[in-house]
Amino acid sequence: MAVPGKTPAPAVLLVHEWWGLNDQIKSVAMELAAQGYVALAVDLYGGDVATDRDAARTYMSGVVSAQAQETLAGWIDWLKAQDMSSGQVATIGWCFGGGWALNASLIAPTDATIVYYGSVGPEFGGVGRAPADLAALKGPVLGHYATEDGWIDRDMVAGFESRMTEAGKEFTSHWYEANHAFANPTQARYDEADAKLAWERTLAFLSKELW
Repeated sequence: MAVPGKTPAPAVLLVHEWWGLNDQIKSVAMELAAQGYVALAVDLYGGDVATDRDAARTYMSGVVSAQAQETLAGWIDWLKAQDMSSGQVATIGWCFGGGWALNASLIAPTDATIVYYGSVGPEFGGVGRAPADLAALKGPVLGHYATEDGWIDRDMVAGFESRMTEAGKEFTSHWYEANHAFANPTQARYDEADAKLAWERTLAFLSKELW
């Protein structure tokens, strides 16, 4: 289990929602650090942070896939090489960042991946997710999904589960009677009970896979 203050310790790379690297994501990084992990929140927007949906959409559409892939792979390699790190690394992301957390673990294989209502479709951000692509995964994937989510739906997740099975990879999914972004306390769709349960499952997964 996680041991706060102990080093070397496993590392967790966080990828932000479509809003950008805001204070909410930074607070999650600090919470993971308090749990004993080396936590690094990556910025794929070059410092831009959105406060409305139009800006968020603009920043998200402006992400250059090749650059994002290079950025994530570089930070994963950096985390593995740090003296404070045990070399064990997980990725975690929400929405836009959930899709990129999975991409990161495909590009620079990690020990675990956590996707909060992010795209697990056949392709995202220029990275394919066919069974042959998913074979590159080193560790298992944990997914948190919402039954009322109009984008990341059961068909998408079922397709991903099928491809993961074909690739011989481990995938665990949890569904919540909630909507997209239910784990973000700064948004109207926040569901406190489901967010708490998802976080407990996230910490248990990280502890099992990284320590």
